[in-house]
Amino acid sequence: MKKILVLVFLLPLISQAQHNLSVEINGVRTSNGSIKVAVYNKSDNFLKFDQVFKADSVKAQKGITRISLNDLPEGEYALAIFHDENNNEKLDTNWLGVPKEDIGFSNASMKTFGPPPYKECAFKLINSHEIQISL
Repeated sequence: MKKILVLVFLLPLISQAQHNLSVEINGVRTSNGSIKVAVYNKSDNFLKFDQVFKADSVKAQKGITRISLNDLPEGEYALAIFHDENNNEKLDTNWLGVPKEDIGFSNASMKTFGPPPYKECAFKLINSHEIQISL
């Protein structure tokens, strides 16, 4: 009986599908450093480095760099990417806060006076697929 009860409680967790998101980053200027990817799943957390849903990085490849984000549950996400050319693990900015390293977002680009909002960057992940982002 205990085994059946445990199975009943665990079944919803086991059945939640996990998806893979392949990201193709275009416009990588050099092979120096790495490409950093931050995945957000809530608008109020967007672009807050301490509230990232999932993060990953990969060695930069001039031209096109690819990265796979695995085991994402179905849901809404927005990505923020930057090319950490000097590998100092942070987005370098000038004294006004304007990024000195290349950045990109899912479904949107940098605005004249700052980054795009979460709503413009968000997309639904309902199965594994690939997106392209330009720096």
